[in-house]
Amino acid sequence: MSKLSSKAIIGLLSLAISAFAIGTTEFVIVGLLQTVATDLDISVTKAGTLISVYAAAIAIGTPIVTTMTGKLPKKGLLLTFMTIFIIGNVLSGLSETYELLMISRIITAVSHGVFFAIAATVAAELVPKDKQASAISIMFTGLTVATIIGVPFGTFVGQAVGWRATFYSVAVLGFIGLIANMWAVDRIKRPAESPTLIDVGRLVSNPRILLALLMTAFGFGGTFALFTYLSPILEDVSGFSEGAISWMLLLYGIAVAIGNIIGGKVSNNHPVKVLRFVFFIQVFVLLLQVLLLPHKALSYLSVFILGLFAFMLTPGVQSYILMLAEKLVPKAKDVASAMNISAFNIGIAGGSAIGGFVVETMDYLDTAWIGGIMVSIALLLSVINYRLDRKQNLF
Repeated sequence: MSKLSSKAIIGLLSLAISAFAIGTTEFVIVGLLQTVATDLDISVTKAGTLISVYAAAIAIGTPIVTTMTGKLPKKGLLLTFMTIFIIGNVLSGLSETYELLMISRIITAVSHGVFFAIAATVAAELVPKDKQASAISIMFTGLTVATIIGVPFGTFVGQAVGWRATFYSVAVLGFIGLIANMWAVDRIKRPAESPTLIDVGRLVSNPRILLALLMTAFGFGGTFALFTYLSPILEDVSGFSEGAISWMLLLYGIAVAIGNIIGGKVSNNHPVKVLRFVFFIQVFVLLLQVLLLPHKALSYLSVFILGLFAFMLTPGVQSYILMLAEKLVPKAKDVASAMNISAFNIGIAGGSAIGGFVVETMDYLDTAWIGGIMVSIALLLSVINYRLDRKQNLF
């Protein structure tokens, strides 16, 4: 099996820096809802739409914009959308009204989705075929680490200095990512053919592609049903102090980074073959939380294994959708990547919403087994996908 060159690793790390900035801006608003609501004189519920509309903008806008820009050079697109991302965050910092903040979030969201869709295909093209999942996992490490480190730090900055300072800080991170990509990512050959609307239609109507997208959505949805409420669970159920939770989230973040790399290494050849086992273990880990989290001493183990398997599916599902599209609708590979980013965000929005409903009507820990059910559906879909792959001799 071939090794990654130092040049490829540098390019992938530059993409990871951008992913860190992008991941931070998506989720940091969670910790700043009350602050933003008070400052703009709106309800917390209305402020919450800044999260749901962001995810919706990614889900809707990413495939459309990716299709429209299919003929353009990939490196130029990366730099363009990273620049738009920076502008969107600066505009968020300058926003004095809810409406302007919402517009800035939509701009940022579309640049977010398109960047990730293109970055995934660029990451795959920087390395040999047998290392594509590993490459994607390195790129996505920036996103997973942002969820744990960037968001708490951004929340701290926003609460200490003002929420606008958080968006200015993210804009600076984005600028660092822009410079890194400009310097480290080589030009990728312009595709000989770009996707047409007919190709996109073939993609969205292909049952194999749809099964893969549903697998992504349910896999992430199950994770976020619990993860969204991990902090209050650790405080109210496990008995940790508010100050200790940040250290628990750091432990979670370390586990996420490890799991993401492992997921990339084991998914290089036939991702869905491995995803069956990843989803199975993830279901078991989620159900185990009901027993572990009520005990403070066991919560350290609980948080670590939860983080270890939470994002292990990321490189597998992303490389799988690229491999499927290459076989079934090769001209629309970038659009397939974009649609998987959409499925990821639909999973986040859906899982968080279901988790919120469970918390209101049942109990915090019930999010664990509800999440387990959602991942069980992803497990079933992975088994179906694997059997169809073998039946159709796709890989």
